[in-house]
Amino acid sequence: MASTETSYPGPERVVVQPPEAPGPEPEKVELPREAPAPEHKKVEHPPEVKTPAGSPSADYFALADVVLRFLLFASALVAVVVMVTSKQTEKVPILPFPPYLAAVPAKFNHSPAFVYFVAALSVAGLYSIITTLLSFYALLKPGCCPRVLSHFVIFDVLLLGIVASAIGAAGGVAYIGLKGNSHVGWKKVCNVYDEFCSHIGGSIVISLLGSIVLVLLILLSVYSLSKKIPK
Repeated sequence: MASTETSYPGPERVVVQPPEAPGPEPEKVELPREAPAPEHKKVEHPPEVKTPAGSPSADYFALADVVLRFLLFASALVAVVVMVTSKQTEKVPILPFPPYLAAVPAKFNHSPAFVYFVAALSVAGLYSIITTLLSFYALLKPGCCPRVLSHFVIFDVLLLGIVASAIGAAGGVAYIGLKGNSHVGWKKVCNVYDEFCSHIGGSIVISLLGSIVLVLLILLSVYSLSKKIPK
């Protein structure tokens, strides 16, 4: 009888390939590092002093105030001295009998207007001495007695009114002496008392300069006070 052989499949051969050898690793290219930016050091600036733009410092105001007040004192002093020294004696034909001439002096105290002028300018000179000393002290020590200095503008305005009225009164009398007035029969006297009239005129002109200085002082005081007002 025929034998039948059953063939069993043999075990499959598994071919295990050896692991591939690792190839050389790619070289790592290191990029150049950027240098760190240098740190900027903060420069500390000194604190700024806030001053109003376009205005001079307080020292300039104080210096200008001292100079103007000294000029006021000088003009008032010169005007008073020139007025007080105005004296002239001339022979005038007033007698009804010979020699018909008499020595008649001309003095400033013969006119109440000139006396008022001397008094007003004397007050201005005394006031200017006091305020000049206070302003000079404020220039040496800034910030002292601000209330007193701020009130100068009030007294400056009052003094300007007094000086202006005195100049007007003296100028009116001086004009009558220079030109006279034919409507009321007032004769001019400056053709006789020429030196006296020269003193009067010079004193009035100098006092006008003093009044201009007062106006400048008032403007300076108002301007300096306006800069202290907070905006």
